[in-house]
Amino acid sequence: MDIHIRIAQRLRELRDARGYSLDTLAERSGVSRSNISLIERGQSSPTAAVLDKLAIGLSVALASFFEDSAAGDSTAPPSPCIRAADQPQWQDPASGYVRRRLSPPAPSPLQLVEVVFPPGKRVALDSAVHDADIHQQVWLMEGRMNLTVGDTTWPLHAGDCLAMQLHQPIVFHNPGSEPARYLVALTTVGMAPHRFAAPAPTAPAARRKP
Repeated sequence: MDIHIRIAQRLRELRDARGYSLDTLAERSGVSRSNISLIERGQSSPTAAVLDKLAIGLSVALASFFEDSAAGDSTAPPSPCIRAADQPQWQDPASGYVRRRLSPPAPSPLQLVEVVFPPGKRVALDSAVHDADIHQQVWLMEGRMNLTVGDTTWPLHAGDCLAMQLHQPIVFHNPGSEPARYLVALTTVGMAPHRFAAPAPTAPAARRKP
């Protein structure tokens, strides 16, 4: 399935599942009604920032837009295996970063995503999903990345791994001259009725922004 069609179907499914009208989702997400409609019809290619706003409005992780559509073939159970050639890939129109969904279609609380992030690029996401307890870890395999989670900036080098909750803004920045490649693992623990408190830094390497 074309990735833009997948995003369009998933956005419509997630909105319908919550009983949100286009106007309701526009109010919750800050994305205009007309833009949401264009995305759902496959006539607009949303950026990562726009998808992040829609994810917040729907109280889901951004990765939810890349899952298999429920409108697909329901006669066969989803496979627990997905071949590399079949893993859906999407490129952010704004920054050029590429994300590949590694997880197979079979239901699982864990999702794996591979990202290749261009040198010098920066992506700022609100990531404040207040109604769901979503945990994420980023394991840097190649290159360098600076991840600013809330007010704390974490410089990452190959082999480093950073854990976070998606309840505060996150900025991804590649300060190097080569592409960075990293693995993202995320899971939704359960519904959270209130905003969670930010975890206290546990590593001495944390550096506060002035």
